[in-house]
Amino acid sequence: MNFQNQKSKSFLPWLDVLALLAWGGLLLRYWINGQLRLLIHPNYFWLVFVTGIVLLVLGILRSGLIIVDSRKQDTNSPTLEHITLFPPGVGSGILVATALAGFLIAPMVLTSQTALQRGVSESLPITRSQPQSFGATTKPEERSIVDWVRTLNAYPEPEAYAGQKVKVSGFVVHLSHFPDNYLLISRFILTCCAVDAYPVGLPVKLETSRSEYPPDTWLEIEGE
Repeated sequence: MNFQNQKSKSFLPWLDVLALLAWGGLLLRYWINGQLRLLIHPNYFWLVFVTGIVLLVLGILRSGLIIVDSRKQDTNSPTLEHITLFPPGVGSGILVATALAGFLIAPMVLTSQTALQRGVSESLPITRSQPQSFGATTKPEERSIVDWVRTLNAYPEPEAYAGQKVKVSGFVVHLSHFPDNYLLISRFILTCCAVDAYPVGLPVKLETSRSEYPPDTWLEIEGE
């Protein structure tokens, strides 16, 4: 009984190592295969990469310390017990299980259904920072959907943009209150990660029915 108890305790430090290596490997996997763009803003890609490397290094160092300690350990010396909120190994076990789930489950792509659920808009939500002034620094045809939304949000006067060329790309969203010859070409704006992503879009008037362009279809649209 004591042997089994001692054996289980000797395995617990290796569970910590497994948690460090699993999370380091998961972060680097997301970075290598490009799935990070589905989870966080590109400005934080470097932070994820560095964190993954650090976790792998810590896992390797931790495993080395465990091996050294096991060789120096005196089996006859008393072991000190300390009180923890959870049983030993529970926290590391949860981390390992979460990392394994990350390896098995691919990140969810933000879709038109997500945009509808989060309230796709033709302007910036009032909870976001509102520009007080705006100066156009790019040609109209070089503006993205986000650029156009910010421009219209800063100066919502339709006549000021009459005849300007537009060339944008995004995914299709069908709004129920739009006529059949209108759709919304949309993008998600990420300030930090996918959790706080919010959709914006531009209404597009078609010469045909929008049924020819199913939701989530990616299009590049030119018009004025």
